[in-house]
Amino acid sequence: MKYLVTDSRDIRYNLALETVLMEQADLSEPILYFYINSPCIILGRNQNAYDEVNLAYVKDHDIIVTRRTSGGGAVFDDLGNVSFSFITKDDGASNGNFAKFTTPVLTALHKMGATGAELVGRNDLQIDGKKFSGNAMRLEHGRMFSHGTLMYDVDLDVIGQALTVPKDKIAAKGIKSVHARVTNLKPYFTPAYQHLTIEEFRDTLAKEILGVTDLADATEYVLDEATKQAVADLNAKVFSNWDWVYGKSPAAAIQHRQHFAQGTIDFRLQVTGGKITALKTYGDFFGQQDVAEFEQRLQGVRYDYESVTAALADVDLSAYFGKIPATAVVDLLLRQE
Repeated sequence: MKYLVTDSRDIRYNLALETVLMEQADLSEPILYFYINSPCIILGRNQNAYDEVNLAYVKDHDIIVTRRTSGGGAVFDDLGNVSFSFITKDDGASNGNFAKFTTPVLTALHKMGATGAELVGRNDLQIDGKKFSGNAMRLEHGRMFSHGTLMYDVDLDVIGQALTVPKDKIAAKGIKSVHARVTNLKPYFTPAYQHLTIEEFRDTLAKEILGVTDLADATEYVLDEATKQAVADLNAKVFSNWDWVYGKSPAAAIQHRQHFAQGTIDFRLQVTGGKITALKTYGDFFGQQDVAEFEQRLQGVRYDYESVTAALADVDLSAYFGKIPATAVVDLLLRQE
């Protein structure tokens, strides 16, 4: 496995680099990629920024907001967090298999003293019932990455002010606030690992995962000039692009939202003359296909059960909504309040 650390602290550049590596890098060996970000919010691919982010707060506090290409929910990062990414070929059995990629991370954390750290639910790492890591993945053309955050010493007070977590998601997890749900790893480590700089924490993780005592013994992935230019271009085109981050979604006449065990779906649609004339889909579900294809399939379709199911008869909804049952997706779309 090769190893890469970026000196950038800009989440937009760091996500662009990850994407270019997944799409273009030589993956004859997997790449373990680490990055550290200045304060930022990273939206999941299908989330609505206006629902998830306290826009006034992030503006006043110079917090970057961007959107990643993987699914899942919004996360807050600052300089007390390390993000990791395993970039590799898709072996056909990795989609949704977060245990495969988080096990080496958990093993490293256990060695540092956080012995109660574990994978809980579909994609969270928790300790004492509190989340310290969210994970997501993207697969495309036989290549993939699985990435996650690791809260070592994040400012927890900022999280609850910068993120606007929907009430149904809070209620589904049996808690009263996002602050009550998250924690830092630092207090759970043995004393030797409680006073590390964030770079020292990153490097300790890297050495454990790579099985070396000195990172000089690891095989570094070196970026060439063409790759650097591709990253700069993609950053400008996508991750720093207002349209990608905030998009253009008109106010919806109908909203159907539900939190499932496998993720949240939030349908916003307009119905004119009994037909669907506009549909936008938000959520933190883990589908791999672009939901715009699903939305387009339903344009102009009569808004009734028979017509919608007929339009979707040959569509594999798991490609768009992951493990949320297809019947539940259709029932939510057509739900009568």
